[in-house]
Amino acid sequence: MFDIDYVSNRQPIFFKTPIKILSHAAVGGKNEKQGPLGEYLDLYCDDEKLSCDTWENAESEMCRMALDLALSKAKIKECAVDFLIAGDLMNQCTGAGYGLSSFDIPYFGLYGACSTFAEGIILGGMMIESGAAKCVAVVVSSHFCTAERQYRFPLEYGSFAEKTAQTTVTGAGCVILCNSSDNGVFLTSALPGIVCDRGIKDAANMGAAMCTAAADTLIRYFEKSKICPEQFDLVATGDLGHEGFLMAREMMIPKIAGIEKVYNDCGIMIYDTKRQDVGSGGSGCGCSAVVTAGYILGQLEKNKMQRAAIVGTGAMMSPQSLLQGRSIPAVAHLVTFESR
Repeated sequence: MFDIDYVSNRQPIFFKTPIKILSHAAVGGKNEKQGPLGEYLDLYCDDEKLSCDTWENAESEMCRMALDLALSKAKIKECAVDFLIAGDLMNQCTGAGYGLSSFDIPYFGLYGACSTFAEGIILGGMMIESGAAKCVAVVVSSHFCTAERQYRFPLEYGSFAEKTAQTTVTGAGCVILCNSSDNGVFLTSALPGIVCDRGIKDAANMGAAMCTAAADTLIRYFEKSKICPEQFDLVATGDLGHEGFLMAREMMIPKIAGIEKVYNDCGIMIYDTKRQDVGSGGSGCGCSAVVTAGYILGQLEKNKMQRAAIVGTGAMMSPQSLLQGRSIPAVAHLVTFESR
């Protein structure tokens, strides 16, 4: 059943339609503001509850703020957006569902764990490439307190994190994609990831669980595209943290010449792990979303970068699968952006 045509579908997607980043917005919390990229946040919140009654409602509010700001920066109304793709880490993507319910835009809820931002951008790009849409918004969020309550222990327990554990980023990112050939930053290519399972069962070492998927996607992309890493100013994985970053780099160096010169990780970039108490770095849907929407796309707009690749990394487990002792499968989706 798997013929040559099927295998060819694993090739990178090079978009023929000009898919412009019409606008982007990043919202972060106190830790994110105090990190190395804090100056690139559009909005930040000192209060983790954003004056809401629960952390979950606060995350929903961040989603709303990110989309509202992106629409304002694009100088368009919600009626100009054909589809809204959104997701988060909470059960049934309630952060996005509740937070974006006030917008009159057809909605697709998406769950790709921490790879959701890159996955949403790929799907949005495909919608525009197919002609099904002219304008698509992608919104993704995560919140440290909601993630701890769902996946680990409520903060009230006062539990201590392992050294390999990461801190879920409190933040939301939004990009609005449109069919336009005007000068700016464009989505140029993508490579959907394949699920990899290393057999890792330690939820306190997500970097180890996800690094193989990240390396697999990047190795496939550079082998199939015939593009050299040196043609990128930055190749960043989504949220491997220091542990996963080192493992992924070790896997890739023998396969991709020069990757070490441009490779970094959003989970390392967003925090100062020597100064901030964040463990091995950042994680969560909001990690790659905030770094990309706040920093990377801004650098591309200002021509401080010409080309960047983002590889969203996601651990596809649930609280139930962890309790059942199952291993943690992972996936990594790649998107590339170029300034023109």
